[in-house]
Amino acid sequence: MPVAEKTTDSGSSAAPSEEQWPGIDSRYRLIIVAALRSKQLVRGAHPRIDADPLKRRNTSIALEEVKRGLVAFSYIDKDKDNGSSNES
Repeated sequence: MPVAEKTTDSGSSAAPSEEQWPGIDSRYRLIIVAALRSKQLVRGAHPRIDADPLKRRNTSIALEEVKRGLVAFSYIDKDKDNGSSNES
């Protein structure tokens, strides 16, 4: 299943919207989250959706899980961490 992207009238693709991909604010975050989930599936994690692993690839299962909001993730603001340690 290919990633659904919105296209504008000019034909350029836009970032995934919050309605389509819960918690995903950019296509780069989508790729990272889905890739990490796909790696978990390769290592033996059970899919969180009803999917036949013999007919669907781990990447498409991971993308569907992310789209449905079944993959929990968090991101760290590195600027906050670096700001406190640079003070002398």
